[in-house]
Amino acid sequence: MKKVLVIGCPGAGKSTFARKLRDLTGLPLYYLDMIWHKPDGTNVSREYFDNKLTDILKKDLWIIDGNYLRTLEIRLKACDTVFFLDYPLELCIESIKGRIGKPREDLPWVETGYDEEFNQEVLNFPKEQLPKIYDLLGKYIENREIVIFRSRTEASDYLRQHTEICHG
Repeated sequence: MKKVLVIGCPGAGKSTFARKLRDLTGLPLYYLDMIWHKPDGTNVSREYFDNKLTDILKKDLWIIDGNYLRTLEIRLKACDTVFFLDYPLELCIESIKGRIGKPREDLPWVETGYDEEFNQEVLNFPKEQLPKIYDLLGKYIENREIVIFRSRTEASDYLRQHTEICHG
């Protein structure tokens, strides 16, 4: 495990899982949200984002946290491990509401309210993005470890077991 993707619906807990994995493995962690978003809530250009992502993909070791379907295929081509947090939509929405007002290392601002446009993206995730993600995972299943978690308990158990293996 040297080049890792952590993907899933917004609110699934990708960043939390990625941080725990970073702490466990020592791999450098890159948040796509920190590249795409500016502190004022605007976005960088696609060209800038793609150049930054390309620079990361050239590195020997990384964890990349973020879905970003537009660039998922190029990240899948480069990775050796994928952790897909495929959790119930209700859990994701509840988590998004619960993080309002809390500083996060994976986002360059503190969310101050519930964004209805973002909420709609989350509600559309199962229909619009989920089938495409599974198609891409099927396409790149060769020579990659793909781990799909259906609950936070499964993800926590995986990390706990991995800790026991690494630290005896």
